[in-house]
Amino acid sequence: MTEIIPAILPKNYEDLKNKIALVRGIVPVVQIDICDGIFIKNITWPFLSAGKSSDVNGADLDDHFRRILNEEEGMPFWEDIDFELDLMVLDAMENFDIYTKLGARRIIFHIEAVGDLKEFKNFLEGIDIYIREAMEIGIAINIKTPLEQIFPLVDNIDFVQCMGMDKVGFQGQEFDEKVLENIKTLKEKFPNLTISVDGGVDFETASLLTNAGAGRLAVGSAIFNTDDIISTIEEFRNL
Repeated sequence: MTEIIPAILPKNYEDLKNKIALVRGIVPVVQIDICDGIFIKNITWPFLSAGKSSDVNGADLDDHFRRILNEEEGMPFWEDIDFELDLMVLDAMENFDIYTKLGARRIIFHIEAVGDLKEFKNFLEGIDIYIREAMEIGIAINIKTPLEQIFPLVDNIDFVQCMGMDKVGFQGQEFDEKVLENIKTLKEKFPNLTISVDGGVDFETASLLTNAGAGRLAVGSAIFNTDDIISTIEEFRNL
């Protein structure tokens, strides 16, 4: 069965908490889209304005975020649900240790944001073995980015997230069918690779994506804009 992952683009901490509460007990994992306003021209929690997460004591980061990092509180409902952090930020490598403090089960880097790919490969190879045992590492790739950039990194990651639309960091965007070819290409070259898709996933596109080889679907507006979230998630699972 395809894994359905509700994707949250949190405006602020209360929005994050409220949306997690809506799917708590229904799914084991939610995706939290973190946008720094630099790599993606959108700003989400924990950022209050465009900036870097390394400025932990700065005024531009949410107070809850700082308290979580200082172990004064936990992520919302952390005892009941796991988190997949989609890091749409420029400083993901630099501040990897900061993001791991959020207790994520999975962390996703965007290949367009990591800079030099050899340096990124070295970074992946150098992640502590205990962290790798507790956490999955994924790479997201945009529609227009050549898939060949991922090939040398596959041995160092657990999954690839193919973006299903051109404009990332915003929900409700138009689906781009080119992602179907990207999925098929990856599955042909790496049959055992887990492929997730984020963006443009709805009831019409979900079957196309799973038939192409996707094993995980990150679903945002198609879940949270419905009146019956439980039934919607079950319907996605049964497609």
